[in-house]
Amino acid sequence: MPDPRLVAKPTVFVLFGGTGDLAHRLVLPAFYRLAKEGLLPEDWRLIGNGRGDVSHENFQERVRQSLEEFGPHPEDGPWEEFRKRLRFAGGGFESSDPGSLLEVMAEAHRELGADAQRIHYFAVPPSAFQKLTEGIGEHGLAEGSRVVYEKPFGTSMQSFQDLDEAAHRVFDESQIYRIDHFLGKEATQDIHVLRFGNGLFSHAWDRRHIESVQIDVPETLDVGMRANFYDSTGAILDMLVTHLFQLAGEVAMPAPQSLDAEHIAKAREEVIGCFRPLSSDDVVVGQYEGYRDIDEVDDDSRTETFVAARLWVDNDRWRGVPFLLRTGKCMAESHQRVSIKFKEPVDALGGMPSGGNVLGFELSGDGVITLSLVAKQPGPTSELTTGEATLSLGKAFHTPSLPAYSRLIHDVLLGDRSLFTRPDGLQHVWEVAGGLLEHKPDPEPYAKGSWGPGSARTLAGEEGWILGD
Repeated sequence: MPDPRLVAKPTVFVLFGGTGDLAHRLVLPAFYRLAKEGLLPEDWRLIGNGRGDVSHENFQERVRQSLEEFGPHPEDGPWEEFRKRLRFAGGGFESSDPGSLLEVMAEAHRELGADAQRIHYFAVPPSAFQKLTEGIGEHGLAEGSRVVYEKPFGTSMQSFQDLDEAAHRVFDESQIYRIDHFLGKEATQDIHVLRFGNGLFSHAWDRRHIESVQIDVPETLDVGMRANFYDSTGAILDMLVTHLFQLAGEVAMPAPQSLDAEHIAKAREEVIGCFRPLSSDDVVVGQYEGYRDIDEVDDDSRTETFVAARLWVDNDRWRGVPFLLRTGKCMAESHQRVSIKFKEPVDALGGMPSGGNVLGFELSGDGVITLSLVAKQPGPTSELTTGEATLSLGKAFHTPSLPAYSRLIHDVLLGDRSLFTRPDGLQHVWEVAGGLLEHKPDPEPYAKGSWGPGSARTLAGEEGWILGD
């Protein structure tokens, strides 16, 4: 018998932007992964929505192509049962013209029952969020439903406030799910579980024991097919004020009253409220050589493809501990790494290797937790060295890990908001980054395949970055 905590009620899932790139690469494969793992409701319908005139059968074939390219492969799961529940509603959707969506949704509710829950997923550019929100309100589709907003939820303090007000005119806050897929990664969730569930770390998670925190997301890829979008966005908006700030909040949060949704989210947003606004002395931006040669990029573009920041958390637990954040395109290696660097013992042994105690969380893939320790070099001498213990989250347990998007969609189905962002934390994010966004420095050039501009090295001090040093 299925665990009732893992199975939601019958659901009508409306995917706005159903034929777009985000749906193609991430949302549809994530939904099929849930079907493969038996984590979808017993009965459901997924309705893709877009401007084109696409038949149900044509949309089903597009979904199949998405799965063949990004997996899970259709033949590795219940494809025929899955395919039968896919629908498409063309003609777009807005207040003045709902296209065919109302008709297709009404049919789905006749098939599933009037009490089937509705989920609206906005896999569309942020510029379309407000119009879709207003359309849902105008056509009476908000009551009893949930809505998922992709990031970024706003691109400035003003746009965030405008969108937040528009969302709350239609939805109650309890209905709103602002997605940041880095929070849905297995290893990210283990940051607070490992800390609060193990006395070894819970008593040492503060400025007395931790030297620095490094959150490092270098990418070897260039901007690729996203050049037009990226040149109007840049690394600060695309990564720093979204994923990296949220990860910093995950590491730095105070102990929540419990690990339920409300208390976890409250603790994360509470510490984000302690982030100090970024100053120019704590930020380095860069642009990889050859970026301006891309056709969709202006010849004099000042868009940054790299940013490194030294963030300070102004509370008693973290005062004086640098949080070093770095991300960039066309770098030497690809990682999604959170590293907690502990201070050396006060009464250290002679000949101690430096930087020996680091707790690491590799967020990519299934996730890996590593712990580097000082140990004696095997053999006849007393020489000290460092060794690393590794826990692979995808192999160490009998239950399979879920990709971030699958986990977060599953949480939406169940109504669990613990891994989603809240407006109070997001507002403070814009306060922290607002000055930087308004007065961005000129980006420093850096070579492809490097670790970014040389001046970013100075942000990390004498000890340097764990990756690349």
